[in-house]
Amino acid sequence: FFFSSAFLGVRGPAPELFCLDSVFQTRKRQKPISETGSGECYRSPFRKPLAQLTNRPHCLDSSQHEAFIRSILSKPFKVPIPNYKGPLGLRALGIKRGGLRSPLHDPFEEGALVLYEPPLLSAHDQLKIDKDKAPVHVVVDPVLSRVLRPHQREGVKFLWDCVTSRRIPGSHGCIMADEMGLGKTLQCITLMWTLLRQSPDCKPEIEKAMVVSPSSLVRNWYNEVEKWLGGRIQPLAIDGGSKEEIDRKLVGFMNQRGLRVPSPILIISYETFRLHAEALQKGSVGLVICDEGHRLKNSENQTYQALNSLNTPRRVLISGTPIQNDLLEYFSLVHFVNSGILGTAQEFKRHFEIPILKGRDADASEAERHKGEERLKELISIVNRCLIRRTSDILSKYLPVKIEQVVCCRLTPLQAELYKNFLKQAKPVEELEEGKISVSSLSSITSLKKLCNHPALIHDKCVEEEEGFMGALDLFPLSSFFLFCPGKMLVLDYILAVTKSTSNDKVVLVSNYTQTLDLFEKLCRNRRYLYVRLDGTMSIKKRAKIVERFNSPSSPEFIFMLSSKAGGCGLNLIGANRLVMFDPDWNPANDEQAMARVWRDGQKKTCYIYRLLSTGTIEEKIFQRQTHKKALSSCVVDEEQDVERHFSLGELKELFTLNETTTSDTHDKIKCRRCVNGHQVRPPPEGSDCTSDLSQWNHCADKRGLQDSVLKAAWDAAVTFAFHHHSHEEQRGIP
Repeated sequence: FFFSSAFLGVRGPAPELFCLDSVFQTRKRQKPISETGSGECYRSPFRKPLAQLTNRPHCLDSSQHEAFIRSILSKPFKVPIPNYKGPLGLRALGIKRGGLRSPLHDPFEEGALVLYEPPLLSAHDQLKIDKDKAPVHVVVDPVLSRVLRPHQREGVKFLWDCVTSRRIPGSHGCIMADEMGLGKTLQCITLMWTLLRQSPDCKPEIEKAMVVSPSSLVRNWYNEVEKWLGGRIQPLAIDGGSKEEIDRKLVGFMNQRGLRVPSPILIISYETFRLHAEALQKGSVGLVICDEGHRLKNSENQTYQALNSLNTPRRVLISGTPIQNDLLEYFSLVHFVNSGILGTAQEFKRHFEIPILKGRDADASEAERHKGEERLKELISIVNRCLIRRTSDILSKYLPVKIEQVVCCRLTPLQAELYKNFLKQAKPVEELEEGKISVSSLSSITSLKKLCNHPALIHDKCVEEEEGFMGALDLFPLSSFFLFCPGKMLVLDYILAVTKSTSNDKVVLVSNYTQTLDLFEKLCRNRRYLYVRLDGTMSIKKRAKIVERFNSPSSPEFIFMLSSKAGGCGLNLIGANRLVMFDPDWNPANDEQAMARVWRDGQKKTCYIYRLLSTGTIEEKIFQRQTHKKALSSCVVDEEQDVERHFSLGELKELFTLNETTTSDTHDKIKCRRCVNGHQVRPPPEGSDCTSDLSQWNHCADKRGLQDSVLKAAWDAAVTFAFHHHSHEEQRGIP
């Protein structure tokens, strides 16, 4: 083989050819280094090395070797990423960082949400302070603080101050009582993530957190954590499985220890928690969050007692409606999060509940009202330290207008005859103890409520001639579904038909009874409306799929039927912008939850809410009772001092009466001063909206005062009276 000198790297005046054999012969004639006594290493005579292949010395003795190894190990660790400026810097692995401790996130970054700021120190104090004990800023992760709205930032700060005992020394709990749609879930996720990652002591405040919610919301909580935190955390959601499997997961969760717990958040339903409470009571949990916390209103039930026995001082209770039936239930909620701040249950009842309720009664004396207001102020001053409450009017900055309407619908002649016959025959108990319904009258109440919805719902009772329905079967016509259709169903039929023919809006239909949903289905099949239905028979996983499908703008479904008893709370149905509450519930919280399904984050259209009531019947009485409860709630939680005292508890004894001459029994009861002969002559007060008292709404005895064209078109079907108001001012002028 022959190579040119240029190929071998030898520079010369002219190219020369060398035989490879001559190279080998030359190497053979060279003597080994040891023989020549020379200390030089062999190098090719034909070229110089292109680069030094190693930085080690040519020959190493033991001292040189040691020095060389020490020089390698003394070099500081550098992150192998160009221009990296993260928290490691030039920090050596495994070696404590020098200087003062620093917070997890930059407190001086634009938009940073700082929950704790260490006290300022003078230069002299900084020299004296122990660097390993100096407190640091607590700053919300920018991933979350960037998406928090102003009221949510305020809420997170309040929650953190409460659970770290900075608002009430010695107490670590609070109630998040924001109304629906204000982002309570996001605020609580931000609180959990902050506590799990940092504290003023430069370490996590807690190791583990637990979320207890209704079973229908377990998957929703899991999805929300995934949505806002991505892959930063792996929550453990338990929404099914055998007893042994669930126990094994819970024991594994409780046994987790250390700074980096694999699954630091447990999401579990109230039912599963109650059944497996023993496994969760063997250790400690840093924080427990109870969603839909009004379930804990009774301190005697098993769920309350099981949760109360948890070894966790930090407790957050989420409830958009903390007062539902009486103040003693409200006491149970406050006592759960901060035991003792209101005394015992007996002390609370004697000192607060009785004077406040007496003062709110329409028949109260001036002295009783004064005493009630004094005790109310005292209660508010105590509770406000651990309760935060913002109303949905905040949403007016972010959401379109909502128009809420209470629509009174007349009974058909058939309904009126059945109603009067029942009251004559059944003779239901009219005595109501302090507004509480006696057990013996529950059956009569249910029968009357079903009759208001549709005579078909009590047809079986008429066939069997049960008490109150003797001979009632003779009143039924031998005709189709629509010929004896009740007033509310006629109005609903008009609302759906006008909506379908004049817009691309979708509608949510809500009822307390699955039998009423069956009637909705019959109506939809007759009118050929596409619909989906969600009730208690549907699995949690299937619910999520049909909700997602319905919310899609391309889905063909026109109607979403929802049972208010089937975990409707928490559902996001922004695909629809019209919602019909077909019947009222005794508990205003259930109705409020259901009506909040469409007016939520992500809604782009004007929302219309229709609350249908049968005129002069038990439904109006139930609605009036709701108003009484809401007035009680607003005076304690919202601090509204001008809630009008409309209904004495004695008036609620009129439950089992039928007023056939009125256009609205509710309007008669509020003794409206803005209406003359049933017609409104003065508009609602400036600044009022649909969260105001019903006396401050628009009152319409005919369709001329309505602003919703759909309800105008349906008026002549069976409407006798309507109350309506908007969520915020932009609504004015909307047709």
